[in-house]
Amino acid sequence: MNSLADEFANSIRERRLLRQGQVILVAVSGGLDSMVLLHLMNKVASGNGWKLIIGHLNHKLRGKSSEADARLVERTAKQLGWRAVIGTANVREIARREKLSLEMAARKARHQFLARTAAKIKIPTIALAHHADDQLELFFLRLFRGSGSQGLQGMKWRSPSPCDKRIELVRPLLAQSRAALAQYAAENEVRFREDASNASVDFQRNRIRHELLPLLRKHYQPALETVIARVLDITQAEADFVTETTLAQANGMRNAERGGRNKEAVRAGLESLPMAVQRRWLQLQLLGQGITPNFDLVEQLRRKENQSICVSPDKLTSRNRLRTKPVYLIRDSKGIVKIANREFELFPRNSAVADLSKQCGEINFGGIQVSWKRKPGRSRKRPAASPNCEWFDAEQVGEKAILRHWQPGDRFHPIGMRLPLKLQDFFTNQGVPRERRHELVLAASAVGEVFWVQGMRISERFKLTKATNRRLQWRWQRL
Repeated sequence: MNSLADEFANSIRERRLLRQGQVILVAVSGGLDSMVLLHLMNKVASGNGWKLIIGHLNHKLRGKSSEADARLVERTAKQLGWRAVIGTANVREIARREKLSLEMAARKARHQFLARTAAKIKIPTIALAHHADDQLELFFLRLFRGSGSQGLQGMKWRSPSPCDKRIELVRPLLAQSRAALAQYAAENEVRFREDASNASVDFQRNRIRHELLPLLRKHYQPALETVIARVLDITQAEADFVTETTLAQANGMRNAERGGRNKEAVRAGLESLPMAVQRRWLQLQLLGQGITPNFDLVEQLRRKENQSICVSPDKLTSRNRLRTKPVYLIRDSKGIVKIANREFELFPRNSAVADLSKQCGEINFGGIQVSWKRKPGRSRKRPAASPNCEWFDAEQVGEKAILRHWQPGDRFHPIGMRLPLKLQDFFTNQGVPRERRHELVLAASAVGEVFWVQGMRISERFKLTKATNRRLQWRWQRL
């Protein structure tokens, strides 16, 4: 019978979770699960040429006990010969400020700390101590919330960090039970600290752990972990298929509309698709805009076209104008319009340059007003610089443009740079705070190429050159 260390090493090797010779940030809270993870990682590190960095966040929720957790992690890391990075966060203040539960605020702070630490030290991978019992508890938590197949997939062996998609999270203990970890800790004298709040049934997760799961194992299904793992595997495969189908259909609809097909026909085409595809299309839009979708919200959007729907207590409303278009968001409390995208005509097709009434316009989006004007003729000299005015090659931009907010994966070619890069990397280089990035407005051509980012540089490909025949003057101001 294989030992836990052997099974641990096999999981990493068979699923290719980690590479030879890499640096790994190991998230360690000081509890049973993460201390066992640390000891296992240390045991197999030399054979794989790994270098470990230990990351611990003090949530400041339990006073001296939290301080003791940090000391244990730091001391253990030193004994094993690894560097420890200890951070702190005022989770109660985060929960109060952002109107989150303590559990959600702690999770957010923890992921932010780990991603920030990994990025600073240039570590591509973070190892987490989630195990089979965590997966089981998460399944029932999401089941009781009414999650669909996407939510019921559970945690994956590897996934991108929610705070930085460039950093990967791996969970090498996902096949192991809490009981197996406890047995390993006892046999190998692994020191850990028990969080007293884990025994409290005031939290739903703890009630599932201490009341529901023992009941199900005793009276209904002794092999509960095996059965649920099978369900998760099936659900994940089916959910991935629906997502791929949805993205393919949505792209097909967009291309059909760009090709000149009647919008009503395009909409009818999407509405004729299976209900699962319609629902996933709306779920993906909401997730892309930072909103957790639930069944009632998705159904309201699916059934009530062109109607405002409240999606959170702070007066955030949502309106689905056309199901082939993204969901529109309006924050009434501040009067700020946040729309996933807004496509509009800069210049009517085949309009004469001499017709001045068709060479200009303006539009409001995301708390700013953009106005534009097309100028005929070549520019003999570069127009004077202005903080809120840019000039582009009108023919490169084209007849239509799209205003929207930044989305992960966007690429941009800043003027003066040799090659394009991810817009996220450009923001990092320019020191744009993360919370500010989603507020900035950007403009893209009809085919999706970004040519302007609010308050930043223009795109190299759209700049004025000696070959420019028509110039686009682009002004913007805050409302």
